[in-house]
Amino acid sequence: MDVLQMYRETGALHEGHFLLRSGRHSPMFLQSVTLMQHPLYAEAIGEAIGKLFEDVGLEFVIGPAMGGVTLAFVVARALGVRSLFAEKDGMGGMYVREGLTIRPGERFLAVEDVITTGGSVQRAIRAAEAKGGVCVGVGAIVDRSGGKADFGVPFRALTALEFPTYDPSDCPLCRQGVPLREI
Repeated sequence: MDVLQMYRETGALHEGHFLLRSGRHSPMFLQSVTLMQHPLYAEAIGEAIGKLFEDVGLEFVIGPAMGGVTLAFVVARALGVRSLFAEKDGMGGMYVREGLTIRPGERFLAVEDVITTGGSVQRAIRAAEAKGGVCVGVGAIVDRSGGKADFGVPFRALTALEFPTYDPSDCPLCRQGVPLREI
């Protein structure tokens, strides 16, 4: 499966000069919601990530809202388990809303579209663990961490990409006068 080609075909791979959520600048940006709006691509992604974890035995898949909601659903569907999401709590963390049940000891897979630092998926994991869930793995479409992401459980991604990122004070795109776009 050529994940990068899927991003290209759906217009989800952007090139230019982007201000990332981390505050760093990059010449490339992956807009996974653009990719995941296409059911056939989303289903293929879900099945591929599901195959990476089909042997771990779990009760649900969770992803951080908003970007991880569709991904959690398609991976859960492929694995035949429940799909949950964690949402921001307004204080820098996440929570699992009432009505999305997690029983103590239930094993889960956490998923995210693109892992750079892993912060969002870590907060989703903590939210599920606060309800008694036990994380058994982390899955992603793209690992952009350069091998640095460590969740203390198996981490598997469909592909690894390394896009350069720059500190704003040392950004060659800024020096070249390339307009900065916030994402």
